[in-house]
Amino acid sequence: MMKENCVNILEKLDQILRDRKKEKPENSYVSSLYEKGNVYVNEKILEEANEYIEATMNENKKHIVHEAADLWFHTLVSLSLNGISSNDILEELEMRFGVSGIDEKKLRNK
Repeated sequence: MMKENCVNILEKLDQILRDRKKEKPENSYVSSLYEKGNVYVNEKILEEANEYIEATMNENKKHIVHEAADLWFHTLVSLSLNGISSNDILEELEMRFGVSGIDEKKLRNK
């Protein structure tokens, strides 16, 4: 099992995603996703979300983890494509500590 700090893993992924966006290597899956744009990446996210949901229905933890990782990865690609880092999301989540989900939803609707 990986003992590396989870935030460090996200930072490494963010760096790799930025590098692929900047350097655009021909043999990079991430670069090919960037080239195809938001519509395609969003379709991949929907595909991965459906695979995740299907995995949860089968209650196979290993498969759930695998599909969750795919979903997270493609979401990180989308964030990077749109100039957003995982740290931006972590900061948003941190701001929500101590706020009930019900209250947070009410604040969003204003």
